[in-house]
Amino acid sequence: MEDTKTSPKPRVRDAEATQKRIMAAAKKEFARNGLGGARVDVIAEQAKANKRMIYHYFESKETLFQRVLEEAYSDIRSAEQKLQLDHLDARSALEKLVRFTWKYYLDNPEFITLVNSENLHKAKHLKKSELIHTMSRRFVSMVGELLERGVKEGVFRDGIDPVQLNITIAAINYYYLTNRFTGSIVFERNLMAPEALEERLTFNIETIMRLVCKD
Repeated sequence: MEDTKTSPKPRVRDAEATQKRIMAAAKKEFARNGLGGARVDVIAEQAKANKRMIYHYFESKETLFQRVLEEAYSDIRSAEQKLQLDHLDARSALEKLVRFTWKYYLDNPEFITLVNSENLHKAKHLKKSELIHTMSRRFVSMVGELLERGVKEGVFRDGIDPVQLNITIAAINYYYLTNRFTGSIVFERNLMAPEALEERLTFNIETIMRLVCKD
C-alpha cells in the first residue's frame, strides 16, 4: 500500500530557502543602512517573507545581524582557505594573499560596510560568536605557517607576528577603499580609476614584501 503520509523534506527545503532569502535580504539592508538604520519590514519585503517568519527563525534583529556577520566572515575565511597557499613558495603565496584581499574587498564592498557597522557597536555581536573565533584562529594559523615556511626558505625575516601581518594587509587595502571618496578630493586624483587601482595593488604588494622579506 502506498504511503500517503506527507514527507517532511519539502517543508525542510522550504524553510531553508526562506532563511537563505532572509539572510540575503538582510545582508543588503544591513550593508546599506547599518544595524541601527536597517528595517525588518524592508528585509521581509525583499525576502518575500513576513516579519513573523524572521522573528521565528532569527529571534531578533540583533541575532539576524550576528548571523549575517558570521556568514560574511565565513565567506572570506573560506575563500582564503581555498587559495591553497601551501602549494606555492612562501613569497608567491604571500603575494597571492595580498592580491586576494584587495580583490575581495573590491568585489564585496558590503563586507567592509558590515565590519564598519559592527565596529560602531564595539563588536558586541562578534563577542558572542564562537564561530568567528574558530575561523580566525584557523586563518592566523595559516598565515603563521606561511611565515614559518618563508623563514625556512631563507626569504622572510624571523619573528613576524602573523596577527600583526594580517592587520597590516587588511589595513592598507581597507583604508584606501573606505576613504576613496574623501581621498579622491584631498589628493586630487580618482582613486577608483582602473590605473589607480592597479597602482595601489602594486604598492600594497611592495609594502608587504619590504616588511616581511629579508632583502
